[in-house]
Amino acid sequence: MILPQPQDEKEKLKSLALAAGVHIALVLALFLGVQWKSRPPTSVEVELWSNVPAPRPVPAPPQEVKPEPKPEPPKPEPKVEPKPEPKPEPKPDIAVKDDKKKKEEAKKPEPPKKEEPKKPEPPRPSFDEELKREQKQLDQQKRMQAQSARADAEARAMNEARAEQAAAARSRGLADYAGKIRGKIRGNIVLPQAIQGNPEALFTVTQLPSGEVIDVKMKKSSGNASLDAAIERAILKSSPLPKPDQPELFQRVLEIKYRPFED
Repeated sequence: MILPQPQDEKEKLKSLALAAGVHIALVLALFLGVQWKSRPPTSVEVELWSNVPAPRPVPAPPQEVKPEPKPEPPKPEPKVEPKPEPKPEPKPDIAVKDDKKKKEEAKKPEPPKKEEPKKPEPPRPSFDEELKREQKQLDQQKRMQAQSARADAEARAMNEARAEQAAAARSRGLADYAGKIRGKIRGNIVLPQAIQGNPEALFTVTQLPSGEVIDVKMKKSSGNASLDAAIERAILKSSPLPKPDQPELFQRVLEIKYRPFED
């Protein structure tokens, strides 16, 4: 059997005493904490005043009363001594006479103005005279209208006559122009043999202002190819074509009809 040592017992006693002290300290701390929280909180008292007395008014300082000013006695007006009037200078006799004449002329009454005699008013025309005057005016207007209508008719007739003359001259000029062209072409054509009848061919010719032919086109055939070719060669050979007598009749594009046996 092994016996415990005395040192182990001492240590056990020390640990038990220390544990007991710790427990006692915890119990005291809990007790003190509960006691501190259970005390009622301290209160603060505040006094409230409902009405505050108003401050007393401060009296205004008394105003000084100024004495009213006494009116000053009126000052005596200074005496004004009258100045001596200047003596009138003696006027010359000539000036006095002139003044007398002017006064006398001013006193004379003005001569009455002569009234101009009024011109007598012309007598008013009677009813018959007014009718005659109106009829005369109407007749004059009719004559003027007739003269104007006659002048207009004469002007229209003259213009129409001039237009007809111009048209006739143009047609004559065109006929002469075409005749010159056909004559030149006829002089340059070589007709083929065995032409039956008097066939007509139509060509369109384009020329320059100088008459030089630049294009020839057949618009209508004569039915004879040899004749058509002969006419085309004759047109080209006739270049430049003759010009018209009237420059305004020149045409850039011509239509030339050609018959071989035309007079």
